[in-house]
Amino acid sequence: MDKAFVFTSFSVNDMDSAKEFYVDVLGFTLGAEMTADALKIVKDGQRVHIYPKSDHAPASFTLLNFKVEDVEQAIEQLTQAGVSFEQYDSPGLKTNEKGIAEHGTRKMAWFTDPAGNIHGLNQS
Repeated sequence: MDKAFVFTSFSVNDMDSAKEFYVDVLGFTLGAEMTADALKIVKDGQRVHIYPKSDHAPASFTLLNFKVEDVEQAIEQLTQAGVSFEQYDSPGLKTNEKGIAEHGTRKMAWFTDPAGNIHGLNQS
């Protein structure tokens, strides 16, 4: 496999909500017109393919990671846009009141899309 175009894809249960969230809230641009079976979005050259699934089950792991310069600033911006951050309190993963976990100089926080898929912010 000398050359291969790589992208990620995942399902949602509501394409209109997904389009609103990824374009209006997270700042992706449309890579193509949305159809009944595909939402293609792009952010900084990175492509994501979202598709509807009637029996969608949210991923129980992080699907997309957003590398940011300042996780607290990103949390503030997303919170103002209506995004809520996950709280974790388990061995090896504890978040503070803002939803930030710190591992050395690395800061991370997680949020979900309208379909319940988990995404993360990473500052390192």
